[in-house]
Amino acid sequence: MDDTRAERVLVVGMGVSGIATAARLRDAGWRPVLVERAAARRSGGYFVALFGAGAAAAERLGVLGSLHDRSATKQHLDIDRRNRRRSGLSFSDIPGRPWLMTRGDVERAVFARLQSDVEIRYSTVPTAIEQDDDGVDVTLLDTASSTSTRERFDLVVGADGVRSTVRSLVFGPHADHLKRQHHMIAAFQHPGTPPGLEEGQGATLLEPGRSLWVFAFSDHPPTILLSYRTDDVDAEFTRPPAESVRAAFGPEPLGAMLDDVVTALENSDEALFDSVEEVHLDAWHRGRVVLIGDAAWCVTLYAGMGVSAGLAGADVLPAALERHPGDLDTALGEWERVLRPYIDGYQASAPAQRKIFVMDGRWEIRLRRMVPKLVRTRLGRRLVERLMPNMDAAEAGKAVDIVGAALEALHGKESR
Repeated sequence: MDDTRAERVLVVGMGVSGIATAARLRDAGWRPVLVERAAARRSGGYFVALFGAGAAAAERLGVLGSLHDRSATKQHLDIDRRNRRRSGLSFSDIPGRPWLMTRGDVERAVFARLQSDVEIRYSTVPTAIEQDDDGVDVTLLDTASSTSTRERFDLVVGADGVRSTVRSLVFGPHADHLKRQHHMIAAFQHPGTPPGLEEGQGATLLEPGRSLWVFAFSDHPPTILLSYRTDDVDAEFTRPPAESVRAAFGPEPLGAMLDDVVTALENSDEALFDSVEEVHLDAWHRGRVVLIGDAAWCVTLYAGMGVSAGLAGADVLPAALERHPGDLDTALGEWERVLRPYIDGYQASAPAQRKIFVMDGRWEIRLRRMVPKLVRTRLGRRLVERLMPNMDAAEAGKAVDIVGAALEALHGKESR
């Protein structure tokens, strides 16, 4: 391939979606420039689940062999602040039997898949985007040197997360597209094992409107997810994350495990502390600018499909461009048409999925604790199904080979 004649694409954001998109576009003959706001590639990562849809997308991208299930084998515990313990349900116990791993695992796998000739620039952000019928002019700021350049691209891909800079520059302010879920999360890797647990043992502490999850792995330090409801999202950002979490889990004494976890949050350099938001757009593309992953369709961490949907979108995009060469608008429209039904389904299931992580009332918590016993009988299983409607349908949707179905819809035949 003559790189000097290849179409040039700017990919903004070096998360899973951005790296995978750059790799697949390079496969399709494009010349990617990959830019990232951070000064270096991230090394950490919180818990993620890879369901059947994600595994199928990872296999098609050629990275599934670089991933493995880190699920812990020790009994997961349900605990309270007094350290009273009973057997509990881990995330790997839910239908679908997902692989459990960290976001960093997936990012490393897709980064290893990236071709060596793809240009990468760190400490770089777009500050202006102007497009015409023939291309896109982007002003890029190097934040390390405080210098700007203006460059021209044939296509711009915004893969820069929930609060996407590309989206705000081209599609309008965040407030127009973010749908608040009135919950906060803090997610990070714990430096050791929280008190009261054995190494490789996970636990949940469930209270109305707030929860602690310790995600244990068989061969990796545990990761933490703190989640709680709030009526004033903006106020949560006016304090340090650990202070907001302590207030949300007060005024009762935290107890040994919660106190240890919040202290670890306070000392973490890579913690994610954020409000839970969905992203809703009438269209994921405008002219020669397209959004992908959380920037386009954030389904929230609760849905458990962010990585899977990001991988799928990255794989289908080049196929649509190849299907409609020279007709960018049709290609992007077709890409969105075949993907959107799956994304809409994941967003529709998010409220029910949220209750896996944090519950509204004590009766839900009691039911949750009864599930292991209830599902042993036919009558009990029926009761659980009635009280948790659409759960089976949601899990079935997570098993669909999104890429295979989308490519078949694009090409009208068996895909690669």
